[in-house]
Amino acid sequence: MKIAESKILHLPIVIEQDEDDFYIVSCPVFKGCHSYGKTIDEALENIREVIDICIEEDKDNASELNRFVGFREMQVSIQTTSL
Repeated sequence: MKIAESKILHLPIVIEQDEDDFYIVSCPVFKGCHSYGKTIDEALENIREVIDICIEEDKDNASELNRFVGFREMQVSIQTTSL
């Protein structure tokens, strides 16, 4: 009998808030891995389901995911036009 191994993945989650006050979440490790919710908790619950789907679709390569390095904030200036 073969015993199944499990591996814990530590995945980065980006959380943003849109103009309608919904929380948009994404996991940059997987292409197209995005979801949303009315609260942060709801959005995180939803992204967990999407991550599970992404892992299931590519189970053979789950150990070869993009390696998370970190986030940086960059300051840029934008020109605005006064009326």
